[in-house]
Amino acid sequence: MAASSSGIVAGLTAAALATVGYLAHEAAETLPAGLGRAAQAGAVPAAGTSKAPRVKGDPAALPPESGKGARVVYSLRGDRVWLVNGDGAISRTFEVEPSAVDPAPGSYSVTSRSNAVTGSDGVPVEHVVRFASVDGVVIGFSAAVNESATPAPAPGPKVRTGGIRESRADGDAMWTFATIGRRVVVVR
Repeated sequence: MAASSSGIVAGLTAAALATVGYLAHEAAETLPAGLGRAAQAGAVPAAGTSKAPRVKGDPAALPPESGKGARVVYSLRGDRVWLVNGDGAISRTFEVEPSAVDPAPGSYSVTSRSNAVTGSDGVPVEHVVRFASVDGVVIGFSAAVNESATPAPAPGPKVRTGGIRESRADGDAMWTFATIGRRVVVVR
């Protein structure tokens, strides 16, 4: 009886491993181009990494590797955001001021929102849309309440902040579009 039990366990284990391998392969096949192994492994760019120059051509063009369906697309190199409707039409695109800490390229979801708070840099912000966390630093989009005010003193070089700043008008559009659960695709 013991020999048959171990055979059953071995067979079930082999079947489970084959199923997991198949599902992992299928998931990898459905990733948008550019979201390869580095994003899957959770690779995180180093804080303070310099941005690459903008892509030549039309910097406002939606990156082809940004997926399909309704989503927010954030380009790390272009410091630009696109709000994309379910039919693939761009409802708005705008430039942003990047945070000190970048999320890894990949697909995220909006996890929380706040109408008005004080940013980690001491600046009052509104329409905060959070979607990622890197080593305890929460990453999200926000707009400074007083865009014309003198900026608060920059945090020290060791302070890692995650606020991606947008204009108030762009923040209003983000707030309306990026509700809880909305997909956010980060591309290089």
